[in-house]
Amino acid sequence: MTNFSWPQVDGLAYGGDYNPEQWPRETWREDVALMREAGVNLVSVGIFSWAMLEPREGEYDFSWMDELLDLLHEHGIAADLATPTVAPPAWFYANHPDARVIDKDGLVVGPGSRGMASHSHPAYQEACVRISRRLAERYADHPAVVMWHVHNEYGVPVGEDYSPAAVAAWREWLKARYGSLDGLNQAWGTMFWGQVYGEWEHVGAPAKTATTGNPAQQLDFMRFTDDQLRACFSREKAAIREFATQPVTTNFMAHQSWNCDLWKWAELVDVVADDHYLWAPDPEAHVALALSADLTRSVARGRPWILMEHSTSAVNWQGRNVAKRPGEMRRNALTHLGRGADAIMFFQWRASRSGAEKFHSAMVPHAGPRSRVFREVVELGGHLADLAPVKGSEVRAEAAVLYDWESLWAQDLEWRPSDDVQFRERMRAFYERLWRDNVTVDFALPTHDLSAYKLVVAPASYLLTKDGAENLTRYVEGGGTLLVNFFSGIVDENEAVHAGGFLAPLKDALGVTVEEFLPLREGEGASVRWARGEETLLPADVWQEDIQLHGAEVVAEHISGPGAGKPAVTRHERGAGVGWYVGTRLDVRSLAPVFEAAYADAGIVPDRLPEDLEVVTRHGDGEDFVVAVNHADAPARLPLAGTDLLTGAVADGDLEIPAGGVAVVRRPGGAIA
Repeated sequence: MTNFSWPQVDGLAYGGDYNPEQWPRETWREDVALMREAGVNLVSVGIFSWAMLEPREGEYDFSWMDELLDLLHEHGIAADLATPTVAPPAWFYANHPDARVIDKDGLVVGPGSRGMASHSHPAYQEACVRISRRLAERYADHPAVVMWHVHNEYGVPVGEDYSPAAVAAWREWLKARYGSLDGLNQAWGTMFWGQVYGEWEHVGAPAKTATTGNPAQQLDFMRFTDDQLRACFSREKAAIREFATQPVTTNFMAHQSWNCDLWKWAELVDVVADDHYLWAPDPEAHVALALSADLTRSVARGRPWILMEHSTSAVNWQGRNVAKRPGEMRRNALTHLGRGADAIMFFQWRASRSGAEKFHSAMVPHAGPRSRVFREVVELGGHLADLAPVKGSEVRAEAAVLYDWESLWAQDLEWRPSDDVQFRERMRAFYERLWRDNVTVDFALPTHDLSAYKLVVAPASYLLTKDGAENLTRYVEGGGTLLVNFFSGIVDENEAVHAGGFLAPLKDALGVTVEEFLPLREGEGASVRWARGEETLLPADVWQEDIQLHGAEVVAEHISGPGAGKPAVTRHERGAGVGWYVGTRLDVRSLAPVFEAAYADAGIVPDRLPEDLEVVTRHGDGEDFVVAVNHADAPARLPLAGTDLLTGAVADGDLEIPAGGVAVVRRPGGAIA
């Protein structure tokens, strides 16, 4: 990242979104007193306040913000001051009705909810810069302001826009990318279905069509949308930088928002911040939480980051908004801490009485400060004060998982060989296998320098560029172990099948290619015979392939289904390394022997710990901080020596962690005993 810096807050940052404009002044005084009781030292303010700050176009009222920031500073609470551009006021839509978003079906999206106007419309762009500049000019030197928070959750809920302003900007973007219509037609393969363009004015956005649209066009429109959103951020950041020097960020939604390429976004912010919310239908949502935290740390290139939002209990926007059990909020928060967060924050401080999010949990819930949730908030604040020595320490990983947003966008388009083959599902399954084996991972792009990792895993690399494939091949030849899942290496950056066929770019690294896909029918199962070591039958489903061998050995084969008798899992020695390929869908349990064999090749020795005991280590100067989270309903024992910063207890090599409990053990730098 460029110009990385951290907000000037003593110890770990703790707090949440604060929206005092919803409350009378007497409540503000009560709030800051409760914040002090809870140990809050940082709040985000102004995120949805445009209508309060600029009640009419060009007329500003900062009096209430002046009062608020002074009050926070008086009580030792720092502010993450937002630009409110996610919520244009009613006057903006009235004055600029053509700046409204148009969706893929051609429907005009009106105001009245959270969201933004057309990111390509000049009036919106200019209005965003004006309010950002005025805020920075006024508050750049305010002692409460330690960070700037641009917009809110870009891409949610407004990402793609099909308005005239967006279409005009889209054509300019295409001209810059391809230079000519000949270049565009070649990249998009427009000879298919007679889609050739002869004039730039004929190129439209990929709005709703009679049947599936051009996939290369759709992929480019996702790239364009991401570029437009990042341009909005950059304009506001530049306006702030005219006056202010504090770090500038915006809040990502790693693995929960699909339309922002966070590898690119992370290069623009001064410190990475993320929002994460448990998905209630998932009974083991803590695994997805760990995935998102590791992904956030990875786009931050290993540096500490901010958990900008999560919930104290239930959210309000899912079909069944399940409340967190006692102790679950602490487990969630300290898991983020263990995986690199140096700030733990929530949406929001006080529960709203009105509006769409009135049933969303908060640090101060509707039940007030005598509630269980607020008691847990206060307890967590005390813990984070005790954990101040963790700040600035780093997480190190032996393995990397490849995660490319462009591959996600491309794979999830229409007309794929099987609706059951989904990027997120395979990413979760492969990550969970590593999580259950207590192997800490980073995420990376196929083009990144991977030489520091013993193992690289590619769960869903459907789109793989020539440069990415060559980098992975060099990684294997140099001594790395590469584990690739099916439906990878299929198309290039233009959504065209690679010359040479399926998996051709990785032929040298893996020693196999794929002649034909053999997907299974809905609900149909199959079995795989694992022949390495003790022979085992592994259940599989969804997918089989006609794998052609080019030097690889067969480690497992299909014993039923259309691929019966054909390879299912292969291993290939190339140079000093090894390439593994999995040609069927194995669940988390069935992946265990595959990963066990890959670990052996990579020289990774997983920690054999109790089921559902999550352990991750942060490394400081000469000392480690081992964060152990017990997700089970029974106590768990960990062979560990050191001092638990949460309780002060000293462990001499055998630490018991209660059911649902957490320990953060400080010890001299080294490995688990």
